[in-house]
Amino acid sequence: MKEQLQQLQQEALEKIAQASDLKTLNDVRVAYLGKKGPITEVLRGMGKLSPEERPMIGALANEVREAIQSALEEKQAKLEQEEIEKKLASEAIDVTLPGRPVRLGNHHPLTRVIEEIEDLFIGMGYTIAEGPEVEKDYYNFEALNLPKGHPARDMQDSFYITEEILLRTHTSPVQARTMEKHKGRGPVKIICPGKVYRRDNDDATHSHQFTQIEGLVVDENIRMSDLKGTLQAFAKKIFGEDREIRFRPSFFPFTEPSVEVDVSCFNCGGHGCNVCKGTGWIEILGAGMVHPNVLEMAGFDSKKYTGFAFGMGPERIAMLKYGIDDIRHFYQNDLRFLQQFNRA
Repeated sequence: MKEQLQQLQQEALEKIAQASDLKTLNDVRVAYLGKKGPITEVLRGMGKLSPEERPMIGALANEVREAIQSALEEKQAKLEQEEIEKKLASEAIDVTLPGRPVRLGNHHPLTRVIEEIEDLFIGMGYTIAEGPEVEKDYYNFEALNLPKGHPARDMQDSFYITEEILLRTHTSPVQARTMEKHKGRGPVKIICPGKVYRRDNDDATHSHQFTQIEGLVVDENIRMSDLKGTLQAFAKKIFGEDREIRFRPSFFPFTEPSVEVDVSCFNCGGHGCNVCKGTGWIEILGAGMVHPNVLEMAGFDSKKYTGFAFGMGPERIAMLKYGIDDIRHFYQNDLRFLQQFNRA
């Protein structure tokens, strides 16, 4: 039995030395040290030995087991280290290779203009108000002095979902909702940016979906001069400090009086060119004093409170500011177009 144990030790150590991976090594461990291994079988036969031989064979069996276990642990540590080194070698980074350029995005020109306008008015004490794009007919028209059957409704060909629900045609409903929330108490000082929708044929200057930014101020003693001063500051900030504005009489159902607002041409300085069609002026927005009927429907006393409102299309302002000739460029996601504004 002594010779058998020594032979098992020699065989196990040879197989351990030959093991080339952890799986093979584990197979050797199970084969020699497992419950069904040969060493266990030898120990089970110790009952046939004389009392004098048992201690000697038991001690030898423990020595053989410990020698095999020690060899297994040593080999396992070596194989694990080799695997780590192999993995590190395969995952090594060649620092001499040129780097891969990372393409960075940038603000869309329309987003840039909207944020510039928002920053300007926030700096003037305005807050940003938002409302639903799927709107009630009441807030989109009736609360803005456009009752059912009013001929001015034809100016805005609308997407109706039901007889009383539609996609908003302007951001003015946000003004009506905000005034209603104030319950007849001023001041109100907001701008309302957002998407609007109208049934229109898409071309270089028209789109069925576009953006608007409208502004509203309601308080005691608000005058037309306050409106003009506000829009003058806006024009100088967006188009340059040399810009001037002018008012031309117009009509909007929710303002009285109403005006179209022009800015002096930033291309020719007002002398006349192809951009301003020789007039020296470019139309940029509509505005006016809030109609007393609109104030009354929102719960304000029109004898105590007055206000002004204005509305502009950021697409048109961006087209003028950056010399863009087709509104569809804003929505087609053409990288060649967008990359022109990486440094704008």
